[in-house]
Amino acid sequence: MENRTSVPPRSTVTLDTVKGDLSMGRHSTANGTGTPAKVRVAGTVYCEGGNTFACSLSAENLEAEGDVVVRGDLEIEDKVEVEDGRLEVYGNVTSKYIDVDHALFAGRDLVSEEIDVGGSLQTDGKAKAKNIDVGGSFKVKGELEADDIDVGGSLSAEAKTNIRKLDVGGAAKVAGGKILKVDVGGSFESTDELEFESIDVGGTVLLTKKNRGGRVSVGGSFRVEGDLTFEDIDVGGRAEINGSSEGDKVDVGGILEVNGPLKLSGRLEVGGKVEANCEVSAENIEVGGILRANKVTAQGHAEVGGLVDTKEGVTTRSFEIGKDGEVRGPLRADEVDIGKEARVGDIFGKRILLRRGARAENVYGDSITIESHCRINGVVQYMSELRLGDDVSLAEAPQKVDRIPF
Repeated sequence: MENRTSVPPRSTVTLDTVKGDLSMGRHSTANGTGTPAKVRVAGTVYCEGGNTFACSLSAENLEAEGDVVVRGDLEIEDKVEVEDGRLEVYGNVTSKYIDVDHALFAGRDLVSEEIDVGGSLQTDGKAKAKNIDVGGSFKVKGELEADDIDVGGSLSAEAKTNIRKLDVGGAAKVAGGKILKVDVGGSFESTDELEFESIDVGGTVLLTKKNRGGRVSVGGSFRVEGDLTFEDIDVGGRAEINGSSEGDKVDVGGILEVNGPLKLSGRLEVGGKVEANCEVSAENIEVGGILRANKVTAQGHAEVGGLVDTKEGVTTRSFEIGKDGEVRGPLRADEVDIGKEARVGDIFGKRILLRRGARAENVYGDSITIESHCRINGVVQYMSELRLGDDVSLAEAPQKVDRIPF
């Protein structure tokens, strides 16, 4: 004979311990015993929908077709499965597996190995699981810990996180912590210190305070309100760092704004403009439009298509300014290539080339070539060789010297 206790539809009963299974008819309610009140079921709880447990509930499994409300804690040894309904628990939720079609709410902590919710998931306490899969929105007020999280809509985590992989289709907002891999289709925001291995976001990213990580790839805009240590940054649009930043490589398609020192061991490549109020340092620098900084240092090569504007100058091994370009501030490099019709200030170098129609203030070099129609407003000092093209305008006669103020 089947060991099952049945509760008729639309009835209210008081239960203590159920030795076998428990079947709840539609819109039935169960009260528990003890303090705090609780119903203990040795087997599986079957709910037909619209059921309320006005107490805590413990069982081996919970299976429901429709909505279920638990006004205390829910303790399930194996699996929770709710079809065509939502599960509301006003206390803690613990279960090995949780599968809810519409929505899951936990008033306190949520602990499970596998959580799968078709609609929305919300917990007002902590959430801890191996894998969390949510079709709609996921909101957690306490700490969030998981191996893998996959959210089709939006994620809001208001306390620290510890996540191996986060995949969100829309917007994600977290309160810092540690997320090894971030993959977000829309926007990603961290309101506290974040440690990461990779961030891949299609839209916008905002990081705050001190952040440390690896690779950053953003299709739209990237902003850091604080410090950042990283490996690579690749941004399709605009990047802004309001703090110190240190890493290997930065590639920005549009504008890079830095309000703090930027130190790179590799390449800085910007298609449009760089605005920095401190020093910019990299192995190689390539800017398509404007480079404006307090000081620019490149261990290898620096190339700018339009304007270079510095207070303390540019120091590099080799430097090139494009046609019609301009350099404001002193320029120091072993190899200097000034494009046609470009305008520069003082040049200090070993091998210097001013192409046709270029203008400079003072030129100091070992070997200097000045092509036709160039103009030098100050002095020209060279150590070994000076080549002058036709119609070169010199404010003073060139001087051959034993050494230059390099």
